[in-house]
Amino acid sequence: MYKPLTIAIDGHSSTGKSTLAKQLAMELSYVYVDSGAMYRAVALYALRNGWVSKEHGCQDNAIIEAIKGLIITFEIDSTGKNNTYLNGECIEEQIRTMEVSNVVSHVAKLVPVRRRLVALQQAMGQQGGVVMDG
Repeated sequence: MYKPLTIAIDGHSSTGKSTLAKQLAMELSYVYVDSGAMYRAVALYALRNGWVSKEHGCQDNAIIEAIKGLIITFEIDSTGKNNTYLNGECIEEQIRTMEVSNVVSHVAKLVPVRRRLVALQQAMGQQGGVVMDG
């Protein structure tokens, strides 16, 4: 029985990993697992709940507790574009805003958040049919 591959692309920063991963995923009709988008999704959720701001940092405990129940997925739309979903809502446009960019580092520094997102990435990889970079 054929099981789709899980492809991981690793290397130094600014070497084109993301560009290659996106193109490869599109060519194979695989899902591109955008780890940066996952952190942005958590940041957006924290923003919506008032748990993070550029000026005041973040409410660590609230975010750490919330991350346990968040569902982050990726889907390819009819045009071949990879979209990020948070709890079933397409958030691709919202996570690319400056507001999210300004706070994502506050969320990404939390070790429990990183552990949870790595676990989600590993689970996605188990299913196959994905391309990841990092």
